Amino acid sequence: MTGSSRIAAVLGPTNTGKTHYAIDRMLGYRTGVIGLPLRLLAREVYDRIVAIRGPSIVALVTGEERIVPPRTQYWVCTVEAMPDGMGADFVAIDEIQLCADPERGHVFTDRLLRARGTHETLFLGSDTMRGPISALVPHVEFLRRDRMSQLVYTGSKKISRMPARSAIVGFSVDNVYAIAELIRRQKGGAAVVMGALSPRTRNAQVALYQNGEVDYLVSTDAIGMGLNLDIDHVAFSSTSKFDGRRMRPLAANELAQIAGRAGRGMSDGTFGVTGEARPMDDGLAEAIMEHRFTPLKKLNWRSNALQFGSIEALIGSLEAAPTGDHLTKAREADDLRALKLLSRETNVMARASDGTSVRLLWDVCRIPDFRGISAGEHSNLLGIIYDHLHQRGGIPDDWMARQIKQIDRKDGDIDTLSKRLAFIRTWTYVAQRNGWVRDESHWRNETRAVEDRLSDALHERLTQRFVDRRTSVLLRRLKQKEALLAEVNDKGEVTVEGEFVGRLEGFRFSPDKSAQGAEAKALKSASLQALAPQFHLRADRFYNAPDTEIDFTEQGGLMWGEHAVGKLVAGPDALKPQIDVFVDEAAGEDVAQKVERRLQHFISRKIAALFEPLQNLEKDEALTGLARGFAFRMVEALGVLPRADIAQEVKDLDQDARAALRKHGIRFGQFTIFMPLLLKPAPTRLRLVLWSLVQGLDIFPESPPPGLVTVPSVADGPKGYDTMSGYRVAGERAIRIDMLERLADMLRTEDSRGGFEAKPDMLSITGMTLEQFADLMQGLGYRAEKGEREKVKAAPVEAKAAEAAPVEAAPESTEQTAADATSEADAAAPADIPAETAPVEAEAAEAAPAEPKAPGEPSVENQTEAAEPAEPEIEVFYTFTWGRTRQGGNPRGQRRDAAGAGKGAGNKPQGKGRPRGGKPDGKPQGRKGGRPQQQGAKTFSSRPPKKEKAIDPDNPFAAALMGLKDSK
Repeated sequence: MTGSSRIAAVLGPTNTGKTHYAIDRMLGYRTGVIGLPLRLLAREVYDRIVAIRGPSIVALVTGEERIVPPRTQYWVCTVEAMPDGMGADFVAIDEIQLCADPERGHVFTDRLLRARGTHETLFLGSDTMRGPISALVPHVEFLRRDRMSQLVYTGSKKISRMPARSAIVGFSVDNVYAIAELIRRQKGGAAVVMGALSPRTRNAQVALYQNGEVDYLVSTDAIGMGLNLDIDHVAFSSTSKFDGRRMRPLAANELAQIAGRAGRGMSDGTFGVTGEARPMDDGLAEAIMEHRFTPLKKLNWRSNALQFGSIEALIGSLEAAPTGDHLTKAREADDLRALKLLSRETNVMARASDGTSVRLLWDVCRIPDFRGISAGEHSNLLGIIYDHLHQRGGIPDDWMARQIKQIDRKDGDIDTLSKRLAFIRTWTYVAQRNGWVRDESHWRNETRAVEDRLSDALHERLTQRFVDRRTSVLLRRLKQKEALLAEVNDKGEVTVEGEFVGRLEGFRFSPDKSAQGAEAKALKSASLQALAPQFHLRADRFYNAPDTEIDFTEQGGLMWGEHAVGKLVAGPDALKPQIDVFVDEAAGEDVAQKVERRLQHFISRKIAALFEPLQNLEKDEALTGLARGFAFRMVEALGVLPRADIAQEVKDLDQDARAALRKHGIRFGQFTIFMPLLLKPAPTRLRLVLWSLVQGLDIFPESPPPGLVTVPSVADGPKGYDTMSGYRVAGERAIRIDMLERLADMLRTEDSRGGFEAKPDMLSITGMTLEQFADLMQGLGYRAEKGEREKVKAAPVEAKAAEAAPVEAAPESTEQTAADATSEADAAAPADIPAETAPVEAEAAEAAPAEPKAPGEPSVENQTEAAEPAEPEIEVFYTFTWGRTRQGGNPRGQRRDAAGAGKGAGNKPQGKGRPRGGKPDGKPQGRKGGRPQQQGAKTFSSRPPKKEKAIDPDNPFAAALMGLKDSK
């Protein structure tokens, strides 16, 4: 451009394109300088110009960064770092309204008054600067630029309801971190931007937001200084800030500077408040929307005519008062405060004795207090640096290396890394000063490398803490309505777009437990959408899976491998349960129906296989009358019925009906009517589940361990549990139904009225000790009387064989054959023998061999050797008698006195060592061979013998009747 120098002030609100206009104007000249308020903004403008003109002619100069190519034409600087006396064609100062800033305003005012381009000078900023500029800058031209979009106040919003593409502004580090943490939990994550961040960290954080990985930005007021971001809404978490000295409310123009970041180009923006910030009053909100602010009248000023003759002279020049109505003396800045503190040091005063030394001291005092620890700490560090520069002519390499080495560590949390970054900025600034270090290129590269490493580590920590990449990726894809790719490995772990989101357990998705609140909802929503194809593939595989891969639990659950896919619920009858499937709604109705059909097939086949005898019984059309009704009762009871509950029904069955029922495997036991095949572990386990469904139990009882004859009785079990589990409670333990019937067969041969002892076979089949067996017998209705006696020595082999010969009894499989003379009512007293049998017992006693010698008595052969008889060994025994009472309350059998000793024919009082019955060997005097024959005269008849009625094997006295029949 030719002609006289042009000075213009381009004023207006945010989003008017002022900075873009200045860049275009500068690139129209051969050389140019642009001063920007922030290091971050300077880097952004530098990158834009480099993209247009290339890096070889563009320089970047800030307090901590210096990139100056040999052929530099365009200088992008922070306002403090703008070079003097460049004589560039073009000069621009951005955000000129910062002339009123309490801390930095004097620097901007100095540029307003002195920075000029040879052809053109531009001042960019707010309309509030029109008055001071027109008063202080002669021949200035004003250009008004209007906002390209509208800015609307929307009031207060909760952070949880904050719209996407929002920036939430805080005015302290703690506030920024707290807001970012809340957004991470509720929205998936946020980028964090603060003025103290290095450009590298800030750019990485901004990239998260600009690329759409997160939809929220949490920042300090740093975003108000020209950072161009795609923000739709700005929310203030507070409208007050600490300005270095006190908390003060922000002015309307300051709020507008930040709120104006919302809406870029032609897109409208909104602003409001959130958190604990009070809603803005109408006047303030309207002023921001209409860009009407109180004009600035005073600009901060500090003299640039510095006196370096002495420290006192320098301080005096810095504290000089301005002249004119539009300038006011700036408050004491950090550099002046550091100078005053160092001037109190004797050694510093001694060294700063000439103009050169004082100028060097002032340059050292201008090192910014990046660390922000305290003014005293900062001045101590500046004193050490000044000492090295003054005494040695530069900072020693070894000392510089030690300072940097202490900082060059990437471990630690966000606060630790932020402090290290602040520390390295001090040494980066030092390395940028000409002549302060011997190898400037080396230390500039070294400090820059350390800053980059710390910046990357800080960005990583910020992202780890405040960004849930998994949730943000899923939310972004959902918002863009893109198809999500889900994968499920063989362990059921689900990844969506490469991010672990949870596990697929059967047909239900279980989100990752670390996700909470809104994050968990978003995670599940995105995951279920992506899993839709996987549900169908898994349903097809499940439908074709063999039954061996499916099982039911004792609580009615239905498992596919280790995952629950459904549960059984009560159906129309016990053998037809229904299915309730565990399938997520997102899987769809087709998947749920396919899973339900497969599970119904499984349980139907399982019931058909394990309860085949019961189903055959139900389907047998040949059963009629009472037999059919009895079959219905058996099916309803799942194959096990206590005989006492249906005693009359059993009595009413004739022999043909019983025979028809026996063909289906029904056994009419003394205590239980049952089907032996259904007592196996597998049918028992399923029977308990089906019975629990019918009973409507909340917690299903477990089936007893397989293979045990007796188990501990369950005191608090539901009524009927012992029967359904295939056991009968007797005392402290319950005995298996089939083994109880075998025991009943043995007990039929014993004299339950006169008393008997337990045989080894009885203990063997029950697997019990004598004491446990006694408790079992009492539970079955017997009395058990405990006694002690001398233990009999083993008899000779021949005698043992004779005594050990068992009375032949009916085998377990033998069916009962009841005679007409034996009533069904007698089944309640399994071994109660009438008194008429006494003669037979007497005859048996007379036929018995001679009474053996008393226990322990030596034989004739050994009498000479038994000079001192051994102390007799005592053993415990129990005598069992039937203990249930007849109608009237008296027990069947002999009456007992108060001591419990039996009185009656053939019995003597029982004493220690002598069992009841009075036999010397201690055994009860009972009958042999079952029911005795009746004595009396024989009768003859010329008529043919009457056909005998078949003996019912279900009769508890069948064995005795068979014995009578055989003895005829």
